[in-house]
Amino acid sequence: MEIVINGDMIAVPDDLQNVTLLDFLRDFVMLTGTKFGCGIGLCGACTVHLDGVAARSCQTYVSDVIGVEVTTIEGLDQTSSGEGLHPVQQAWIAEGVPQCGYCQAGQIMTASALLHRNPAPTAAEIREEMNGNLCRCGTYDRIRQAITRVAQEA
Repeated sequence: MEIVINGDMIAVPDDLQNVTLLDFLRDFVMLTGTKFGCGIGLCGACTVHLDGVAARSCQTYVSDVIGVEVTTIEGLDQTSSGEGLHPVQQAWIAEGVPQCGYCQAGQIMTASALLHRNPAPTAAEIREEMNGNLCRCGTYDRIRQAITRVAQEA
């Protein structure tokens, strides 16, 4: 079995087909940007894109992503038309969003999926979409400002 991660075909050994996508990404493919937070899909630290849709990798099994394009924070820049960082990553820097940084990959993946689906979200739509991503440092206002920045610049 093979799956596509960040545009690369990755062979999956038979004994790893029933592990979580999070564990496979971190422990087998060595893509450690996706973080383990709660393990039950409630915090958002493990968010990746499955065919461009935000999904919790701690609740997704490797066998569930056959035929699906998996994008992690390490491959997000490949999904934008410009060079360098994805526009959401650029806005994160411009707005000074990160503090400890632990939740940031999941926050960025959720925000970029939102903006892909809805390039001009309202403040209420941003708040609703990001509601499932927890930030221990409380940078929620800066997160919303960064998302708004990308929407206004699009």
